[in-house]
Amino acid sequence: MLAFLVFLNFLLGYMILAVYAERKVSAFIQDRLGPMEIGPYGIGQTVADLVKLLQKEDIVPAQADAWTFRAAPLVIFTAVFAGFAVMPLTPDLQGSGAAVGVFYLLAIISVDIIGLLMAGWSSNNKYSLLGAMRSVAQIISYEVPVALSVLCVAVFCHSLDLQEISFQQGIYAKAPRLSAAEGGETVNYLFGLRALGIDVTEVGGILAWNIVRMPLFAVVYVIFFIATLAECNRAPFDIPEAESELVGGFHTEYSGFRWAMLFLAEYGMMLLVSLLGAVLFLGSWNTPLPNIGPVKLADWTSGAPGTVYGNVTGAFWLIAKAFGAIFVQMWVRWTYPRLRVDQLMYLCWKVLTPAALVLLFVSAVWRLLG
Repeated sequence: MLAFLVFLNFLLGYMILAVYAERKVSAFIQDRLGPMEIGPYGIGQTVADLVKLLQKEDIVPAQADAWTFRAAPLVIFTAVFAGFAVMPLTPDLQGSGAAVGVFYLLAIISVDIIGLLMAGWSSNNKYSLLGAMRSVAQIISYEVPVALSVLCVAVFCHSLDLQEISFQQGIYAKAPRLSAAEGGETVNYLFGLRALGIDVTEVGGILAWNIVRMPLFAVVYVIFFIATLAECNRAPFDIPEAESELVGGFHTEYSGFRWAMLFLAEYGMMLLVSLLGAVLFLGSWNTPLPNIGPVKLADWTSGAPGTVYGNVTGAFWLIAKAFGAIFVQMWVRWTYPRLRVDQLMYLCWKVLTPAALVLLFVSAVWRLLG
């Protein structure tokens, strides 16, 4: 319940800040000011828009399937929010310590496809239906490279537990046990430091992150990032919501609070995949500062698990990494043009998926060789 309340309130506050940040980022990229009227530098504009949305009438089209139309936003938001249940926010704060957290996360967020199809079909609007079909085809396709890129990390870390993967990337790593015949515990070496006998879990910092411990994970993370952009229906993969073609996509007929729920689900998905990318590749809640030299930076910038300081610093580093990825998502949206449908599918099935399969094979061989 504690994790539920923390993530729910954090998600609501994050959405207000993220919408304001995206308006300002887009304004900066397009050489304009963005919102400036309400509050200092327009900081109250998003709050005013939220109040306006909550006061709007909830309109259900006369020819729509009323029950399905009303339920669709709830299904979409619930599927996205349920993904936070296994997300570690700090060394001690995690909704569920499920050993198959990665598998659960990939499975539960797939349920939003049902909600998207419900929204488009029940609206009895051809634009909504076309947008929903595009969205379903896009999300199902890009789930393949996302799953393969996540599987690369699971193979490398020998775990589907997001908290265990987090611990392996810092100074508080618990070395995985070997068999009784092999005896003892393994040491977590970084390629290039093996000859010096340096254990990166003692050094910590960025040297212990998966993206550094396994250099090819830099490419895997690029694949993961591109595929999750498509999962979020973000530009340049916003074909389901192409205003020039489909008016507004699957949510064309929605208004008021239900439209706000769809909007919240989109920004919630952005946060969820950014947190997942940080956990899998960027050290999770571990500090990026290593213990090199007489000043042990990792020790005092990443408190021990079970302490208040450890939880505060852990949450800070993880959220900072996730917000960095969200900033790049916004940057990409206001920089690149929208892809065509055929280009979208070509990128998924002929570029990202084959590359992810090759990298999965290399990750498995890398792990077997030591």
